[in-house]
Amino acid sequence: MSAIEFTLASFSISVAAGLLGSMLGIGGGIIVVPALTQLLGVDMKYAVAASFIGVIATSNGAAASYVRQHLTNLRLAMVLEVATVAGALGGAYLGGIVSDRFLLVLFGCILGYAAFAMFIDRLRSKVQSPEQEDRLAGRLRLHGQYFDQSLNEHVNYRVIRVWFGLAVSMTAGIISGLLGVGGGILKVPAMHLGMRVPIKVSTATSNFMMGVTAAASAAVYFSRGQIVPLIAAPVGAGVLLGAVTGSRMLPKVKNAYVKMGFVAVLIAVAIRMFYKGLV
Repeated sequence: MSAIEFTLASFSISVAAGLLGSMLGIGGGIIVVPALTQLLGVDMKYAVAASFIGVIATSNGAAASYVRQHLTNLRLAMVLEVATVAGALGGAYLGGIVSDRFLLVLFGCILGYAAFAMFIDRLRSKVQSPEQEDRLAGRLRLHGQYFDQSLNEHVNYRVIRVWFGLAVSMTAGIISGLLGVGGGILKVPAMHLGMRVPIKVSTATSNFMMGVTAAASAAVYFSRGQIVPLIAAPVGAGVLLGAVTGSRMLPKVKNAYVKMGFVAVLIAVAIRMFYKGLV
């Protein structure tokens, strides 16, 4: 494959990754990394490093739009990001030690878990259990509201289980540092399922946090010389274009469709990565 063909292919894949990543709050790394390694033959660590550039582009392209639309819970993002950045620095350090095969299997397991958790929540979505009051969430003023265009009404929500969110965010940071993903594959289910944050607010808040998380990890990969401009440039440009488009579509999409899209993408990528890691 020539350099021009590689650039066009990676740019096209990255546009799709940015579109889905911004709408689902997952950054696009779960699409970019498998595509670069398995379709274009890029080494895993260079693909992970390029993915960080794409994740930063997704965050920059989508986060501003979501903040203007009042979908992002800024206070919640700042609280969880403290734990995520700490985990990301540790994950990026470990990324230079563990093998590619281990990363692939770990990636598949994490995605499989996230898909299962979201699918179970969809089955029980009509059964609403009484919400618990979280004093820490109240003191930090994490509760919020937003206007849902698909429902044409304001939605109020109360955040619970802040400590659970912090623990999962640190784990998401480690995974992000290891695999070059935004960490949204864990943070979105954690916020939506564990902390009872609406799915659109979860994805928007995840998009806001991803840029900071990815920047922390990207600095480590950059210091090791693993960010290659020929790979990272088309990925960053493509993801940015897709992210801006996706951020304009999310407010108009029904919550159920966002969940279905999240589960479908996770299952497909999890099977592929798990298979490649074992064979």
